[in-house]
Amino acid sequence: MCAPTTNDLSHAPALGLDLFEKALCFVPHDPFVTTITDLPVLILVDDASHADKALIKDDLGIRTIIDLRTKTELINQARKFSQRPEHTCANASSFSPHSVSTLPRINGIAYHDIKITGRPFEIHLVRQLSWWSFLKVIFYFVLGYRMSAIRIIATEVMLPRGLLGLGIDTVDISGLEIKEALSLYATRESLPILVHCTQGKDRTGLIISLVLMILDTPIDAIEHDYFLTNKGLETENAQILTEVRQIGLTEEWATTSPVMIRGLQKHLVAKYGGLNAYLDGIGFGPDLRAGLQERLMY
Repeated sequence: MCAPTTNDLSHAPALGLDLFEKALCFVPHDPFVTTITDLPVLILVDDASHADKALIKDDLGIRTIIDLRTKTELINQARKFSQRPEHTCANASSFSPHSVSTLPRINGIAYHDIKITGRPFEIHLVRQLSWWSFLKVIFYFVLGYRMSAIRIIATEVMLPRGLLGLGIDTVDISGLEIKEALSLYATRESLPILVHCTQGKDRTGLIISLVLMILDTPIDAIEHDYFLTNKGLETENAQILTEVRQIGLTEEWATTSPVMIRGLQKHLVAKYGGLNAYLDGIGFGPDLRAGLQERLMY
């Protein structure tokens, strides 16, 4: 990531900064159905300076941060954090996966780590491997070569499925995690919420799209908002391309999928009979949906 020399947001405009991406903040009882705000929020909240933290907590009033990143992503971020000059008084070789717990957080904000592509989803992907590839993945994981294992899964399972296919798999496999995330939007004490993953387009896009569908937002509007993510990622495109190619994926994985939103909608209808039937099936029933609508609609 090419970051400027300072992360100070005190004089930052709301739009157009290289370091920032579009974030969604739902404010209850706004004059509109829901407020979708272009907030100057750091792509990785872990990088927030003292000024950033004050802006997020005090100026924006964020009460809850939902972190959708996987264990591997958190480990990689913790490793990068531990290698910064201000944190390298200890030998870098002392890093361990347990260092994830040392990632900085903003005091006074409730954090919820919800891995919607966590263990059940990983098991689902691994089960689609050949026996030989499965054994190689286990071998790499046991030896600590997580990225080598992920590359096998990416090239043999993720790449053929495509972004929409993985989005559909997430809906089908990660119902409990999706319910957990949606339930926070139905809780007054949790709002306003900042939700993020790493790029802010796939997992974040899925959660936000479901929230907007529950609010009966027109599909064209949801799709338009989803595609805006591409603009927010333009300045990071080279870095994102490097990362996706590193695990064997193609450049299509660096942007939003043109068929994602309508594809998910069609899948919900075809397999479950519609959005509400799907939500009932994962335990996010009428009362919870009504609570979400009450808190996010005027």
